[in-house]
Amino acid sequence: MFDIDFGKLLQQLVYDEKNPLMFNSGFFFYFFTIFLLFYLLIHKHKLTRVIVFTVFSLYFFYKACGWYVGFILIAAVFDFNLSNAIWNSKTQLRKNALLVFSILTNLGLLFYFKYTNFFIEIVNEIGAGQLDPLKLALPVGISFYTFENLSYTIDVYRGHFKPVSSFWDYCFFLSFFPKLMMGPIVRAADFIPQIRQDIRVTQEDVGAGLYLILSGLFRKVVISDFIWLNYGQYIFDDPSKHSGVECLLGVYCYALRIYCDFSGYSDMAIGMARWMGFKIPANFRSPYQSANITEFWRRWHISLSAWLRDYLYIPLGGNRKVVIGAAITGSLFFGGAAVWAGIEFVQKQHVWPLVVLLCVLALLVVPALVTRKRESFAASLNQLLTMLIGGLWHGASWNFLFWGFLHGIALGLDKLRLKILPVSNHPLRRFLGVLLTFHIVCFAWIFFVCEDFTQASAVITQITGNFAPETFVATLTGYWPVMVVMAIGFILHFVPERVEEKVQLMLGRWPSYGRVLLLIGFIWMVIQMKQAEQLLPIYLQF
Repeated sequence: MFDIDFGKLLQQLVYDEKNPLMFNSGFFFYFFTIFLLFYLLIHKHKLTRVIVFTVFSLYFFYKACGWYVGFILIAAVFDFNLSNAIWNSKTQLRKNALLVFSILTNLGLLFYFKYTNFFIEIVNEIGAGQLDPLKLALPVGISFYTFENLSYTIDVYRGHFKPVSSFWDYCFFLSFFPKLMMGPIVRAADFIPQIRQDIRVTQEDVGAGLYLILSGLFRKVVISDFIWLNYGQYIFDDPSKHSGVECLLGVYCYALRIYCDFSGYSDMAIGMARWMGFKIPANFRSPYQSANITEFWRRWHISLSAWLRDYLYIPLGGNRKVVIGAAITGSLFFGGAAVWAGIEFVQKQHVWPLVVLLCVLALLVVPALVTRKRESFAASLNQLLTMLIGGLWHGASWNFLFWGFLHGIALGLDKLRLKILPVSNHPLRRFLGVLLTFHIVCFAWIFFVCEDFTQASAVITQITGNFAPETFVATLTGYWPVMVVMAIGFILHFVPERVEEKVQLMLGRWPSYGRVLLLIGFIWMVIQMKQAEQLLPIYLQF
């Protein structure tokens, strides 16, 4: 009666490089449904719950990236034992040595996979050698769980909390599948206390979880993938073939795409966690509603911004002083930039690198002159260094470094603005601030999305030198489905938070069968609208 092909069934259960498991995969819906039903049966037995959840999480990770799952197990064993050793150390010298060992090992592994070929490229470019690049594949999620490992060990070192005594608890924290591959970056102090608590899922949790999952899925599959596959990628494949109007709309398209892609995935993760009784803080709060660049970074990738603030900006000296680490990092950066600017001037007669370098140095000094406080110099320098390292965290590329540099400069200028112009909530001023901030962010996105400076330069050249406004109507009519979806995406982005909260409460009050029907109907709609070509999430590469 039932003709089951066990070969194909087994094939579905093993890792497929061409079809890795993602939240928007068809297999994931079955996986998550089976897991939820099983979880309902065992969630009251705490140790069983922890073990089963961890095993499911590791299997999810295996289906997403194959045998790289071994790295997270190694990382868990290493940092679990090291953090306990730090806590139990009798002398400060031993604590310091263990912490340094942990940082060097975690960052060393990250640097090896992520930055080795980048530095080989630099060595080759400056003529210091001719090295062949290594054949390295970046383990999925390594940037995220490395940061979680580091924050855990550092917080134990600082005495903020006692390390967990159960390895299963630590492995659970590190491998928790909703946030494993692309965050949000979860702090151990926020998450670990929830592991052994009684699970209580309220109507509010169910409503909020459903809203976050559905809206995240819609943003990722319907908006992000659709507008990129049907417009954005054509523009960025060869910007020189398109008018300035088309390129500008392409930049807007990418701005919406990266937001919908990443925030959609983050919200799905947070929504699933809510359904299972765990609360993860929001990672995005409508960032394009920001009226200045400082506000933007309080709304964009919040978990990374907070991590960089607490574990990099403040240790560098924060807004008070310049410590030795910041002085060395700053000297290396500005020394390298000065050498490069000098070479450009001598060999190619290019003056602009020198001008830019002098402007940056002036930006660091001006706030201190305005306020007559040397702390202002420290704040500007540490902020710039933090954003440079934050840019490099995204990938081993000059483009990412320059993207971080642009944001560092913008934040410095914004600090300076606050010294001169008081904060105002006047509607017109806020509107102009939102418009200006959005375009500053879009300008920086050009360097984020382009493969190199040549491509980025082509986009900027077309927008500034070949704008061709007469092509605007033809572009709108030629790509009207994409433009409609983009308009919907931006309108949804500007929906006030209080409206979203009301919808979540309303969903929480619906009867269970109503929520199930809504979920099934929505997934059916998404499947109908899903593109034939599956696009992997952008932040999966980081």
